[in-house]
Amino acid sequence: MSHSTQKMLLNHRLLTILVIGFASGLPLALTGTTLQAWFTEAHVSLKAIGTLSLLGIPYTLKFLWAPFMDYYGFSRLGKRKGWMLLMQLALVISLLCLSQMDPATQTSSIGITALLIAFFSASQDISINAYTTDVLMPEERGLGAAYTVFAYRIAVLVSGGLALVFADYFGWESMYQFMAFLMLLTMVPTYFAPRVADTLSSAHNLYQNTLFALRDILRRDKIILILFFILFYKFGDALALSLITNFLLHGLGFTLTEVGLAYKTVSFIAMILGGFVGGIILIRWNIYRALLVFGLAQAFSNLTFAFLAYTGKHFLLMTASVFIENFCSGLSTAALLAFMMSLCNHRYTASQFALFSAVASLGRVFLGPVAAIMVENAGWMQFFIWSFVLCFPGILILTLLKNEVLCHAHATAK
Repeated sequence: MSHSTQKMLLNHRLLTILVIGFASGLPLALTGTTLQAWFTEAHVSLKAIGTLSLLGIPYTLKFLWAPFMDYYGFSRLGKRKGWMLLMQLALVISLLCLSQMDPATQTSSIGITALLIAFFSASQDISINAYTTDVLMPEERGLGAAYTVFAYRIAVLVSGGLALVFADYFGWESMYQFMAFLMLLTMVPTYFAPRVADTLSSAHNLYQNTLFALRDILRRDKIILILFFILFYKFGDALALSLITNFLLHGLGFTLTEVGLAYKTVSFIAMILGGFVGGIILIRWNIYRALLVFGLAQAFSNLTFAFLAYTGKHFLLMTASVFIENFCSGLSTAALLAFMMSLCNHRYTASQFALFSAVASLGRVFLGPVAAIMVENAGWMQFFIWSFVLCFPGILILTLLKNEVLCHAHATAK
């Protein structure tokens, strides 16, 4: 690795991305699997536990209030840093409030507080994505995406797995207080993070600013094709992974321990490693080449699951398939995030990145029922073959957008 590459890996901007990536991932499990565990331990009704899934709604609708965070800012700290710090402080306070509640007697109050945490967390994500896009140089975007994925997944591991161990030894109150303390610590490097110069909009009010942000997107060359590319680029990958746990447990008959060790652990390592390798490659490759090569790798990696469905239960083959698929998914994720960053106009980064990420996530949200029907009618092997085939519409659209992709990658929006 060259000295210039090493210097880029450790520069102030990218190290900041690590910290705020951790801050972004920390609240997720605290209102998800960890909160479910707390409710279960307190013998809360299954119906109440089931409603906790609704706490994910702010993450899917965050594009609705992203324009507000584009238009209003903080003169001293800057728009992006100001919103990050405000949301982090709100998360600290709400986590401390949550720690003082009893799920057995305050179920509704905990639900409302958890919804506020989810809202603050989604809002923090808006400001973090905007800050990341604005602060990074074009050649750093791939690494920035990799750093974000790495730190985010570490945070989810801390607030998901390690939080349960902490709660088992020290209690739920102390655990949530400790998580609030970790969030408080992230505010220090956030405060000292490099400031991004605010790019002023010509809009006179919030409505006009939202309209300008949408108009700026819609006037791009081939924007409909670009949006379809963002939607379909990871469509096949999302389809393949939508029922992967069911496939390993019921389709092949692996035990929970085998799936936990091989799938959860190996996929975690492979996704992070793929993201880092993709980020480093993006230093030297143009974004079009990376999207094309990584997209093809992602497509062919789905065939490893089709082969596994054909051969049947085989632990080493399952481990290898999981590693290959998640490694290639990490590569393509880094490239796609870098491309979406390049599409954003710095006047409207929060609004536009939130919209692009919402389009990209549609496959993950809605493919579950479709996947179930496909498996019931065609079987697992045909299902994974179709997940391979459905990777190619996105790749085909990419080839039609070569000039636009290269143009956006080498230009910073004015």
